[in-house]
Amino acid sequence: MQTMKFGKTFTTMLVTLLLLASCDGYEKIIKGNDFDAKYKAAVEYYEGENYNRALQLLENLMLHYHGKENAENIAWYYAQSLLKTNDYYSAGYQFKSFFKRYPYSDRAEEALYLAADCKYQESPDYYLDQKLTKEAIQEYESFVDRYPTSVHIPEINNHLDELRNKLMLKDYENAYNYYHTENYHAAYVSLQAFINNYPDSPLREKAMYYMLASGYTYGINSQESKMMERLQQVINDFDRFSASFSESKYLESAQGFYTKSKAAIAQLEAKQKSNN
Repeated sequence: MQTMKFGKTFTTMLVTLLLLASCDGYEKIIKGNDFDAKYKAAVEYYEGENYNRALQLLENLMLHYHGKENAENIAWYYAQSLLKTNDYYSAGYQFKSFFKRYPYSDRAEEALYLAADCKYQESPDYYLDQKLTKEAIQEYESFVDRYPTSVHIPEINNHLDELRNKLMLKDYENAYNYYHTENYHAAYVSLQAFINNYPDSPLREKAMYYMLASGYTYGINSQESKMMERLQQVINDFDRFSASFSESKYLESAQGFYTKSKAAIAQLEAKQKSNN
């Protein structure tokens, strides 16, 4: 069995190497009208891992075989060749097109999975724009809805965790940047939204602290008519922070915001009494 398998592999490689050795032969095939020879050569180039030449031949074949025998194979090899050359955008498009054209094919499920996986491969580092990350999540979720028992589900779940973690890091960075640039009201609102959206985030402690710091700075610099209400919110936020992170390295600093807020509120109350 192993000898037969080796013989077949060797024969395929030999044919491919002969094709590769002859540029004239390749040019003759691609410029000629023998589409059966083109198809055979394309498959041999693909199996010999010469995906760029396979792509050229497959592109040449797609229109000719549209709606005919081997059209499905050509579409599949074409998408796979794009994937093997790391052209994830084009490969994803072709796998999605394959699924739409051949929804009852034995390869339909794999095509839809690979379309989603190509989108995952395009997802950038968290500090860049996350549009493609969100699209990858949607593609995976759509696949899971359609194929909930697929063998790919465990891998997809791991990838979804990774993608959602990128969104979490990006959202935190955006919220923290408001604090860093001293836009304290926007920082408070964004950090509060982050805490609500990611209740189990490992960045929750930092987010609550910087929300508290933003709230205090925003409140203490507000008009007197707004100050008491905003500083009372700081006190409430500190109570939640200290209850959640009683041993936080930020606790002493957070306690300072609490103490100063209490003192400022006491002064405001005393001033109101004197005015009355």
